[in-house]
Amino acid sequence: MIDPAPTGTCAPRSVVVVGAGLAGARTASRLRDLGFTGRVTVVGDEPIAPYDRPPLSKHLLDRPQPTWLADDLDIRLSELADDVLLGTQAVGLEAVADGQGPAYRVGLRDADGTRRTLETDAVVVACGSRPVRPQGWEDALVLHTADDADRLRARLAEVTAAGGRGHVVCVGAGWIGAELAGVLTDAGIAVTVVEAASAPLAAALGEHAGRLTLPWYEDHPGLRLVTGASVVAVRRDGVDLGDGTTIEADVVVAAVGARPATAWLGGTLAGLVDLGPRGAVVVDEEHRPIDATGLPVAGLEGVRVVGDAALRRSPRHGWVAGGHWDAALTGPETAVRSLLGLVDGPAPDPAPYVFSTQLGHELSMFGVPSPQDDVVVRGGDERPGGAGGWTALWFAPDDGRPGRVLTAALAVDRPRDVAAARRLFAGAELPRLDPVVAADPDSRLR
Repeated sequence: MIDPAPTGTCAPRSVVVVGAGLAGARTASRLRDLGFTGRVTVVGDEPIAPYDRPPLSKHLLDRPQPTWLADDLDIRLSELADDVLLGTQAVGLEAVADGQGPAYRVGLRDADGTRRTLETDAVVVACGSRPVRPQGWEDALVLHTADDADRLRARLAEVTAAGGRGHVVCVGAGWIGAELAGVLTDAGIAVTVVEAASAPLAAALGEHAGRLTLPWYEDHPGLRLVTGASVVAVRRDGVDLGDGTTIEADVVVAAVGARPATAWLGGTLAGLVDLGPRGAVVVDEEHRPIDATGLPVAGLEGVRVVGDAALRRSPRHGWVAGGHWDAALTGPETAVRSLLGLVDGPAPDPAPYVFSTQLGHELSMFGVPSPQDDVVVRGGDERPGGAGGWTALWFAPDDGRPGRVLTAALAVDRPRDVAAARRLFAGAELPRLDPVVAADPDSRLR
């Protein structure tokens, strides 16, 4: 058991976790699992218990109730935390000196507008992200929270109640947009996906690999894909494109990404916390906020940042954004061990991992591709992206040594390649493979 620290030491006696999503709930769970007996307070801006976000899109129509973390992962905040403050927003964080080591004050705003503060020895920022909705797109729905899912289902129900099949315009062909398009078309709802890039998933995969998914859209009943299109106006009943085209719709959904919900840190910690270009807090391998020199920020020794809010320094992958389920699941382990002084040796450096179901295909991605990488594809039939499954492999530029460094792998409908990629990226260094051998679908990835 790790007891609260005695007076005069810097170990935490109390921890405030800002965020009640997966990253926040996992933080509370790991604190107790690793023996912390001090006071734990969890603050969440949504008024309901923690739930899993991936089912919001994957099971939009067949699972109207949230997938509670208490049921899915056996994480019960009421049993882990001394106080669970739901429907409460964090509005500020400042370091204060209490003469007994670092201490912090967290500003809160309750649902009724009442403001108050909590004082604590340590803070874990796990505040997640917010969907991007550009100015003027107020009539577009988003899909990020359980409330968002309820609103989308209600709008779709209005359409079908009026006797129509329904037509949805989804702006954005990223992870969420493609998942949503598949779920809706499988239910008989026509969908038009509008994407600014030349291919789906271009932001995540690059346009070369993204184009491998184009046949999925061409072959999927009820689905139309418009690429290279800029949206200049969004209305409740459709969108206007930059080329003068108007696409009418019963429902418009904006699926153009999310940004870390860190604006509340900018005022009180201005000049201390380094917010990356997308608003994430830049952290080291132990999830400690770092400055422009790469060193932990003085005065924030008791602060850790996990999940969507963090941009993590990785010895293997460079800078790794949160933004996906696996980061929220694994990051709190390292952050809590660091906070409690339980780090023994270098911090773990897990490979970024993303999984998705898109238009009938199972996707698993490991690593971080770079625009400079060469893409090699193994598997598939004579039609790129066609049936039979395929795996895209990203290789760093040739450095003159045997083999090429594998920076990322995306397996589509190839479970054996998923298992192989998981093993390859579990090593201390990025794997080296012969691209010619790796491209052979009959060879093993190793």
